[in-house]
Amino acid sequence: MVSIPPLHPRQFPVSGFMKLDPSNKIEEEQLPFYVAESYYLVYIGEVFASRYQVVSKLGYGTSSTTWLCRDLQERGYYTLKVCVQGQQPNNEIATSEHLRKCSDHSGKKLVRLVLDSFELVGPHGKHTCLIYQPLGMTFTEFRDLLPERKFPKNLLQRSIQLTLIALAFMHENHVIHTGQSYAYTFLHISSNNLHFGIEDPSVLSQIEEDETKRPIARKVLPDRIIYFSRPMPVSTGLPVLSDLGEARIGGDKQRGDSMPGIYRAPEVVLDMDWDSKVDIWSIGAMAWDLVEDTHLFFAKKDRVLNDDQHLAEMISLMGSPPPEFLKRSEKSERFWTPQGKWKGAVPIPEQTLSMRERQFSGEDNILFLNFLRNIFRWSPDERPTAEELAYDDFLMQPVLESRAQK
Repeated sequence: MVSIPPLHPRQFPVSGFMKLDPSNKIEEEQLPFYVAESYYLVYIGEVFASRYQVVSKLGYGTSSTTWLCRDLQERGYYTLKVCVQGQQPNNEIATSEHLRKCSDHSGKKLVRLVLDSFELVGPHGKHTCLIYQPLGMTFTEFRDLLPERKFPKNLLQRSIQLTLIALAFMHENHVIHTGQSYAYTFLHISSNNLHFGIEDPSVLSQIEEDETKRPIARKVLPDRIIYFSRPMPVSTGLPVLSDLGEARIGGDKQRGDSMPGIYRAPEVVLDMDWDSKVDIWSIGAMAWDLVEDTHLFFAKKDRVLNDDQHLAEMISLMGSPPPEFLKRSEKSERFWTPQGKWKGAVPIPEQTLSMRERQFSGEDNILFLNFLRNIFRWSPDERPTAEELAYDDFLMQPVLESRAQK
């Protein structure tokens, strides 16, 4: 086998770009509690670990910046995440290593794993760097491009079904996606951490070429350069589930708060033990978000997250909780009498799932509502597994209709 010689680092333009007003905050500077010294000073053209050359900025967040890199050794492209100082993504690395060693599964390629990691030292301390497969835009970004910001039915069905296959792989190997960090950062399955895969790698080389011919606008400061991020083009690859930073490894019941605000499952609201079925709840909440014009739960009173309001809404959409479920939580005594009657400080809204659902009609409406009712159950034990839910009639509708036409 003939070995391919490594590429030489490419020279990127040092002029010809728009210089932005230094007094205007852009990108990560606009984040709350932004501290410039916490971020490593990445520049386009820089080579990391003697092989990954940065060719464009892809995004930013409170814990990192992300960049598209060309692998000088293997000539492909990767996504580089450079964590802020003090951010230790040990859990994501450990979860990725655990899942990588697991047996092959159709959902394995639908989960974004850390492929490589290393540390570098900046002017103000150490930074951990993570390497991933490059992915397209998130479901949230794609939805915002759609008319009325709603997924069409066939895309919803395909995306949810494949995400459930990814979850089935994780759950079978004792990994729960949902979790909470020690900094009280909550993660759950949402349109923000589902990406479209990239089928045609030429879109990545085009980004690199664009950076050489039309350098991105940036702000040049005395001690750093802050680039604008380049948007990823629309891609049609399979959905890939990302963000394993707060995933939990282990089949045992979990304790502690998890899931953000309005997306919390009832067992989380009521301080019960929880397990992989919180991921199933997240799937239902995400499916609703992708096709409806409002969130399923508002869960706030006077603009503040409120458990009474959240639970009252759950009752209106799911019916009263079974007594045996309430017995699992001492906190339930605040909201229900010993006989199971609601005594919360908020009246139960006059609504039902069928009243709220406006996207579908006819058989589509019936199937979608049954899909949601299968998920939104008080007791986690009554919710289907990821594999079972992947064969739900609503998600299988395109396959069954295709078979019927033959």
